[in-house]
Amino acid sequence: MPDVGPTAVLPRRPLTVGELLDSAVLLLRGQARLLVPLGVLLALGEQLLLQPLRALAGTQPPEWFPDDDRFGWYWLLLAVGAGTEAAIIAVLGNPAARGAGAALLGRRARVRELFRDARWPATLLLAAVVGLTVCLAGLAGPAWFIGYGLLGAVVPVLAVDRVPAYRVPGRTLRLAVRAGGRAGAIRLLGYLGWWLVRLGLGLGLWYGLGLLGLFDLDPWALPIATVTWAGVNAIAYPALACLDAVLHLETRMRTEGLDIQLSRAPAGTPEPVLLAVRR
Repeated sequence: MPDVGPTAVLPRRPLTVGELLDSAVLLLRGQARLLVPLGVLLALGEQLLLQPLRALAGTQPPEWFPDDDRFGWYWLLLAVGAGTEAAIIAVLGNPAARGAGAALLGRRARVRELFRDARWPATLLLAAVVGLTVCLAGLAGPAWFIGYGLLGAVVPVLAVDRVPAYRVPGRTLRLAVRAGGRAGAIRLLGYLGWWLVRLGLGLGLWYGLGLLGLFDLDPWALPIATVTWAGVNAIAYPALACLDAVLHLETRMRTEGLDIQLSRAPAGTPEPVLLAVRR
């Protein structure tokens, strides 16, 4: 086994919350050439998908605040938006998780490798289920916190643990509630942090352009807001997928002794076998 020291993307030991956040950023940097372009396409598609609901809710860019008379439509917009971003993060979680697995073994995965034997049909199906579940939880208000917090490991379990698709939900929920729900709480913390970053960048660019006074923003409000929010989310969504990936492997090290299993594995064992859950 290669020596993985403290400066590795994902050290082979349980990590602190700060170290997990750092590992997620390092993983994003290492896999940015794949994750960011995918994030751009998915985030832009999300903006186009949500636009009809925004019109029904009477919202205006860039804040997309609701019309008082259409709060029902706005609530639906929030729930659908929560579902789409959860589904996007899940899709990005496939290459992110495979990249994290390679990082745990002391190397950087190549782009082609991340697409090879990646179980994409099952990934897309589970991502749709995650999106629908979070959307329905969003309609129930505070239930969104539970739905989002519990479902972070869905695609990492599929892509790295290599369990059958029908076993993925059960294993995901068990991992999320271990150690007092630590994984779910950290996932929510990461989301909150990136939500604040997205809000600051998304609104900051708009009001910054307004202060410069170079041109009238009103005729360009929709395209500027669409491009701005898509650009911000194109970084935030891959970052959250990377957090899910490293959090999943760290949870396995913390609660299942994955790091010990790797240290004792015979030389020459194929990488998928090293990381797969023994059944």
